[in-house]
Amino acid sequence: MATQMSEHRSRNVDCSEAEWQARQELAACYRVFDLMGWSESIYNHISVRVPGEAGAFLINPFGLLYSEVCASNLVKIDIDGNCLDGSSYPVNKAGFVQHSYFHRNLDWAHAICHVHTTATMAVCSHEEGLMPISFYACNFQGRLGYHDFEGITVRAEEGERLQKNLGNHRILMLRNHGPVVMGRAIPEMFIQMWSLQRACEIQVATLAQGNPIRIPQDVIDVHQRDLSQGGVPGKAPGEADFAAWVRKVDTVDRSWRD
Repeated sequence: MATQMSEHRSRNVDCSEAEWQARQELAACYRVFDLMGWSESIYNHISVRVPGEAGAFLINPFGLLYSEVCASNLVKIDIDGNCLDGSSYPVNKAGFVQHSYFHRNLDWAHAICHVHTTATMAVCSHEEGLMPISFYACNFQGRLGYHDFEGITVRAEEGERLQKNLGNHRILMLRNHGPVVMGRAIPEMFIQMWSLQRACEIQVATLAQGNPIRIPQDVIDVHQRDLSQGGVPGKAPGEADFAAWVRKVDTVDRSWRD
């Protein structure tokens, strides 16, 4: 379920109330990513399905920084990346080629992000990938797909291999490139991205010291079994976390709401 944006603002684009809520939530997400230092100049992308409109998605306007994204300038596109809302902004082909394949074939993948953070790219470029050496890394053991680097992701024919290597997971580590993180909603995608980022940061720092302590599989199994007990009661995964960071963004700049 989409996070309700608490402050009412009139819609600046001709769209349904459900789409406007999705636009505000996605715009907030871009600003949170920027605040976290997860942006990459004008590149990378977060996309989300438009509620109630089959085959319609929202994505960032190519050419703007994440700090410039707001609800009204997000671009509405179809499953093939064609503009549906008359936006004057283009869409990054390398962004939506991979996103569209997952959106098209995975009915649960409502929100998808792809990042190039230093820590996640470093782990994607490590021979062992994410190692079982920290609390956060235990979250993901056996739950990540890996896809060998094939160059910039602009070729639709790579999509089948991307999905095959994803398997039944929700995160695909593009080797020598960076992760693609998916969720049933933006908050769920966000908390997965946040936890993965922390796991990768800790791995990079730990390996710089020398030999890490590896966590045995039986402990990982217990950790994963009990993970659900760590959430906020009555809240969907990531909902409380995402709302907290949106409040933080609002102390810096509220223009994402427009």
